[in-house]
Amino acid sequence: MAKIKVNVVIAGRTYPLSVNDTNEEEGMRKAAKNINELIAKFEQNYAVADKQDVLAMCALQFASKAEIVSLKNTKENTEVLEKINELTKLLENHL
Repeated sequence: MAKIKVNVVIAGRTYPLSVNDTNEEEGMRKAAKNINELIAKFEQNYAVADKQDVLAMCALQFASKAEIVSLKNTKENTEVLEKINELTKLLENHL
């Protein structure tokens, strides 16, 4: 399958990328849009002298959101497994 060439602009710079399909292309474009919106928000709300600082703040924001979701999912998975184990023990006791 041929790769699709995509150019995304982040913080005023163009980055040429290759993706596998239109879903990946859409994901890349949405991600770039979200990054640029967050950059604009940080620049508007904080006195930031350097684009690198803004990009670091964006990276931290997105990475922390991903980690929070991961931690929440891990906790929920642990709770579900505990419930399954409890139910399994109840069933074993009744058999």
